[in-house]
Amino acid sequence: MPSPLNPARKKHRFGKAWMHEHVSDPYVKEATRRGFRSRAAFKLLELDARDRLLRPGITAVDLGAAPGSWSQVLRERLGAHAKIVAIDLLPMDGIPGVMVLRGDFETDEGLFAVDRALGGTPVDLVISDLSPNLSGIDVADQARSIRLAEAALDFARSRLQPGGDFVVKVFQGTGLEAFQRAVRPHFDKVHLRKPKASRDRSREHYVVAKGRLPAE
Repeated sequence: MPSPLNPARKKHRFGKAWMHEHVSDPYVKEATRRGFRSRAAFKLLELDARDRLLRPGITAVDLGAAPGSWSQVLRERLGAHAKIVAIDLLPMDGIPGVMVLRGDFETDEGLFAVDRALGGTPVDLVISDLSPNLSGIDVADQARSIRLAEAALDFARSRLQPGGDFVVKVFQGTGLEAFQRAVRPHFDKVHLRKPKASRDRSREHYVVAKGRLPAE
């Protein structure tokens, strides 16, 4: 008998459609084969192939890292001598060679934990694949996504050494152009990228900022 809250069972059918798309997705299959925790790994790999972000031995910080696929890519590409710090509010299984922290990088406690893990090492790369908890209200969700991107930018500005790079997820919509303008004064080059691994229907893009300029 159909639920009185969903007489047409539309949600159920949507769930089946999503699951079919998910299990047949070539990126999902390849992520499983290679041991990545999610298909998002290929977004970072594509960005690296285009913008040369991942250099062996650098120091990198992954903001909002759970479930950890971007940190896995960092560990794979940066090598054993790199320093990698990952932080998220959600629990995340450990990754050999990655210092995994549970906390909020927008708080003093979270920032202190990251700085302690870095131990004074200058940062070469800051990445963030963070998405807000979606409410389904486009205006509110877009505002939350821009706020997260701004928080990641504040972190990058305060901790990247000159020449360092910054990657952050953004969504097409109100506030994106203003955010890009806020990034440009602090980096030599700023690009807006949409990797092929991002689903066509997704509004997600990535701001890739290369070459942190000396602090003002």
